[in-house]
Amino acid sequence: MTTKSLIDDMETCPAQGLLKVLSGKWKPEIFRLAVEAPLRFSNLLRQIQGSNKQTLSVALRELEEVGLLEKIVIKQKPLHIEYNLTEKGKSLVPVLKQLEAMS
Repeated sequence: MTTKSLIDDMETCPAQGLLKVLSGKWKPEIFRLAVEAPLRFSNLLRQIQGSNKQTLSVALRELEEVGLLEKIVIKQKPLHIEYNLTEKGKSLVPVLKQLEAMS
C-alpha cells in the first residue's frame, strides 16, 4: 500500500484510514513510544526487538508522510534526528486509549 493511498483513506474515512496506517509493521509500537517521549532512531532500534533499519525507516517515513510524526533535525555535534508526535498525532491519543480500555 502506498503512502498516497493511506492519506486518501484517512481523508475518505478517518477511522479506517487510521487503522490502515497504524497496522503496518512496527507502527503501533513506534506510535506508543512517541506518546511517551521524543524518539531517536538508534533508541528505537534498541527498544523494538526484531526491528531492522530498513523496516523502521519505512514505518517512520510513512507515519511522517501521513502527518502523525514530525522529523526534527537537531544541529549539534553529533547531528541527530528526533521524531515527535504532531498535533494530529496527539489528537489520536485519547481515541487509542479508549480502544485499549475496551480490550
